[in-house]
Amino acid sequence: MAKARPIPGLDASDPYAVAATKIVGVRVGELMDHARGVLDVGDIDRVHDMRVATRRLRAALEIFEPCFPGDDLNAGLGQVKALASALGERRDRDVAITALEEIAGSLAASDRPGVETLIARLREEQAAANEALARHVRADNLAALGEQLSELVASAEPPSNGAGRPEVCGGS
Repeated sequence: MAKARPIPGLDASDPYAVAATKIVGVRVGELMDHARGVLDVGDIDRVHDMRVATRRLRAALEIFEPCFPGDDLNAGLGQVKALASALGERRDRDVAITALEEIAGSLAASDRPGVETLIARLREEQAAANEALARHVRADNLAALGEQLSELVASAEPPSNGAGRPEVCGGS
């Protein structure tokens, strides 16, 4: 599993809104980076890593909820949840296929056809889940999600005069 990236420049004395921009910004980057090769059913770890990245991002968005405009946050969070759901559908099939292949390898030849039939059915479901996931990870959709989340991050940045959103986020 991919480790969470450290947050450069994060300090305990950072105002809440500043911490939000740093943490959510890094988590958005992680999510985008894990999209490469995610549709490759031969490397199921990629789906797992991207799914974990969605969980980290979702948690950060929820923790820093007070720092973001509600409608923008809900839209971004909704997109992240939909992506996580599509990743989960694919991941469930990946895990089941891997487990059944291991079981089939230990069975007598006469007992394998039933398991192989189930694996074939799961591969069809995996392909369907992969098609659904493909809609979320198309380059244009990912770019739009990245832009949407980047705008959300920017909305939490404290104004240079010290007034505004930082007070909503816990002060400066």
